[in-house]
Amino acid sequence: MSFGEKLASIMQRPGQDPVAKDDVPFWLKYAGRGLGTVGSLLAIFLGAFKCIGIIFGYISCPISGMWQMVAGFLVMTVEAPCCCMFVDFVQNLSDWVEKKPYWSRAAVYCLLAIPPVLLCPDLNIIFGSGLIFTTGVIYGFMSLGKKGSRPDPAVMTPTDVSFPPPSAPPADQHTTLMEDPDVWRPT
Repeated sequence: MSFGEKLASIMQRPGQDPVAKDDVPFWLKYAGRGLGTVGSLLAIFLGAFKCIGIIFGYISCPISGMWQMVAGFLVMTVEAPCCCMFVDFVQNLSDWVEKKPYWSRAAVYCLLAIPPVLLCPDLNIIFGSGLIFTTGVIYGFMSLGKKGSRPDPAVMTPTDVSFPPPSAPPADQHTTLMEDPDVWRPT
């Protein structure tokens, strides 16, 4: 067993099918899951830091810090349910989200990350929510699917051209398009 296979077996979720059912590259799956896990931990920490700042007289933005902590917890329950084993419903929620398409996860992550930044554009909030938003962007890329091969666009190019070819250029080369509208006319 190679190192890559050992790493893949460690990163598998419990009960996951070892054969991939979609055409998403493995590194993109690990990037989404890894950034979601690390980003949610940092978002929770930075949100708590923003909420604890009220003790020291920093009364700006405790609501956005709480929102960021809740968003970080939700992302962590989906991406790394092993970190939240103390909550009963986490594994069920994670399995339910795994059955959904990638675009839905991307939309939820991006929508969760926007309100804290709108409420308080502070560096802690921007960084923590930015990591959650970036996780959503990665899942958005995953929803696009596998990149096509080079010959695919040539096959998809239509052979029937429905517009007439442009007319010959005027004999007088000093005539501009504005002066002679018969040079080229869109149909």
